[in-house]
Amino acid sequence: MAVRALCEFTAKQGDLDLRFTPSPSAQEGMAGHKVVSSRRGDGYEAEVSLAGEYKELQVRGRADGYDPDNNQLEEIKTFRGDLSAMPENHQHLHWAQVKIYGWLLCRQRGLAGLRLALVYFDIGSQQETLLTGLFTAAALKSHFEAHCENFLGWARLEMAHRTARDAALGALKFPHAAFRPGQRDLAEAVYRSVSSRRCLMAQAPTGIGKTMATLFPLLKAVPRHGVDKVFFLAAKTPGRRLALDALALITDTAPLLPLRVIELVARDKACEHPDKACHGASCPLAKGFYDRLPAARRAALAPLAAGLLDKQALRAVALSHAVCPYYLSQDLVRWSDVVVGDYNYYFDVSALLHALTLGNQWSISVLVDEAHNLVDRGRKMYSAELDPAQLAEVRASAWPGLKKPLDRLHRAWRELRKGPHRLPGQAPQPQQAELAGAPAQLDQIYQVKPEPPEKFMSVLLQATSAIAEDLEAHPAQVNSALLRFYFEALHFLRMADSFGKHSLFDMTLPDSPGLEDTGSRRRQPARLGRLCIRNVIPAIFLGPRFAAARSVALFSATLSPQNYHADLLGLPADTVWADIQSPFMAEQLAVRIVTDISTRYQHRRSSLAPISDLMARQFQEKPGNYLVFLSSYDYLAQLAQCFRQRYPHLPMWEQTRRMNEAEREHFLSRFVSDGQGIGFAVLGGSFSEGIDLPGNCLIGAFIATLGLPQVNPVNAQIKLRLAESFGALHAYDYTFLYPGVQKVVQAAGRVIRTPSDQGAIYLMDDRFSRPEVRRLLPAWWNVQQIRIRQHRPAAAEPMCPVAPPEGFLLGP
Repeated sequence: MAVRALCEFTAKQGDLDLRFTPSPSAQEGMAGHKVVSSRRGDGYEAEVSLAGEYKELQVRGRADGYDPDNNQLEEIKTFRGDLSAMPENHQHLHWAQVKIYGWLLCRQRGLAGLRLALVYFDIGSQQETLLTGLFTAAALKSHFEAHCENFLGWARLEMAHRTARDAALGALKFPHAAFRPGQRDLAEAVYRSVSSRRCLMAQAPTGIGKTMATLFPLLKAVPRHGVDKVFFLAAKTPGRRLALDALALITDTAPLLPLRVIELVARDKACEHPDKACHGASCPLAKGFYDRLPAARRAALAPLAAGLLDKQALRAVALSHAVCPYYLSQDLVRWSDVVVGDYNYYFDVSALLHALTLGNQWSISVLVDEAHNLVDRGRKMYSAELDPAQLAEVRASAWPGLKKPLDRLHRAWRELRKGPHRLPGQAPQPQQAELAGAPAQLDQIYQVKPEPPEKFMSVLLQATSAIAEDLEAHPAQVNSALLRFYFEALHFLRMADSFGKHSLFDMTLPDSPGLEDTGSRRRQPARLGRLCIRNVIPAIFLGPRFAAARSVALFSATLSPQNYHADLLGLPADTVWADIQSPFMAEQLAVRIVTDISTRYQHRRSSLAPISDLMARQFQEKPGNYLVFLSSYDYLAQLAQCFRQRYPHLPMWEQTRRMNEAEREHFLSRFVSDGQGIGFAVLGGSFSEGIDLPGNCLIGAFIATLGLPQVNPVNAQIKLRLAESFGALHAYDYTFLYPGVQKVVQAAGRVIRTPSDQGAIYLMDDRFSRPEVRRLLPAWWNVQQIRIRQHRPAAAEPMCPVAPPEGFLLGP
């Protein structure tokens, strides 16, 4: 047990208090420790490793510094602002830690006593405040043993739980009568990856039961290979739900298995009092949180109650003990066997699960569901934006003391519009814009700079320091806009510190490049541009996360080609590749490429009628439920209007922008067995992956797009940056082709879910027939190319004639 973890369990008390405190960053904290150590004498010992035992408990840690000349052991804490504002329970925790370090040092060096010092270092003023006390070795030993005894009762229960868990997992049986075809191959690959301590990329077709095929072998490997915890990470809520359902089935079929499973949900979804602040004076669930936490923890993990702690179960336990569900879940992670959550809990900049893994030296195995999403999600995690609208709001609402630093930031921001905009070796942006089919003046609204400008970053750092001091000076008057901007700015600074060839620094400007005429007599100054540190290659950040785990299994139906994901995600060189053979037969799925339809932007108007006619013909031949996928909401609206005009008697429903959960459920509720109609959806959206519509719930899909990202200045720059790292031959594929076709295959995977399903897929664009695209389609598909009699409206005709070709389709 680490000293810090021991004290967090035994010495925390009082309220949960998350009112803003201007705590230093990790880099500032390390720098502060170095400053304090440099001020000590030559004999000063920094980072003193210590360890000791009490009964079955082994305690280890590293004290910040020891001065043998003065016999003084120091614990250094960095802070900013007024030390008197630090909550009393924080200092109580700090004293508990330094006293344990004190006993371990006395024991190790045979000391009869020593002076203990809490050194509070203000990173702003660079001043130290020392709180000291003289302690005998006997007193420190008594303190150490009391904390160990307090924890030891819990530790014994934990060891008993782990022994029973491992015994039950060793005897665990597969919860179904037999493996599905392909499921055993995937399960064996996952088990071998744990045994060999390697990462695994497993491409497995949709519908074989990948969730169970990855969870079951990993649980079987836990006792044999000493795995402490299993993390199941999903990109979306349906993926988490599938994992929880699979784990519930496993525990239901093994009633003697004491498996603790917890679901992590976002703070805004778990919060019971969104109108209150997270501190005891505002929220009743924060008042006395740490005093009631032990009882809530025991109740959640009691042998008769332990099991599946999803959002609802966790909420019930938390409210019955009057504690915050969100922060109870964060404590319970330490004592759970399986954690189910979003990617960001392990891969994000300040991810909880990664921090706990390192801090507690856990041996973990990670499952990454629908891992093709990790490229885009990783890019977003390690990108940062500054919105000029936020700065304007802050300048309007901030206290007078912030006016000067915010005004300086505004001026520095405005100056970014000047100077060079092109990267070394970059072709002029007007030419790129013309190649993209966009107006040449796009270089006036999108600019790329080689790196974040030093002067601007310096002014931004000064502004964040001023905001921190202001927030500390007015703790009772929280400015939510100021807080949002502050945290966005801190993230921006952090990403700037790690800026390199894996990212872009760009600025998106308003349409008007110079002064803006608002119609008044005064001409307004030019508006600021949105700033972005845009991560392109997340490998440098994600690679260490893979290295921190015993094993990581990434699985999806679309992980091909292997090198694309391995390069961008930073997977180890010895990562194992497994391509699981599909259990489905080509006869189950009719796949047709329509070669005389083009869905390119300039051809979309003329594509509406033939696509509508093709859909209606297929529906007439085989009535049932279908999905049609389009590249954008605009294209969807145009096709829906055309289809409705030409075939008003055919049932149809549409995905709309920003659908909430209830609206998404309503959309899916139309896909019932033996139902009839066509759902219109956007490729890459909520309904193109992660949904299960087996049997007759869905019998076909029309895909009217290659799903390629837009050709625009941003993607042109991404392509250039990828060419620098992986070569020009891969740059186009990595930027456009692979992400696009990946979405197509995911959407097509909604049709065939079981070995008894039958269905049809129409790929409606001539580019699907190209060899470089065909080789990315699933090998088990039997693809045929067809031509239809395409209706091409004359110049005077509307873009979608109301009447279909004569005799094409009879009405009801």
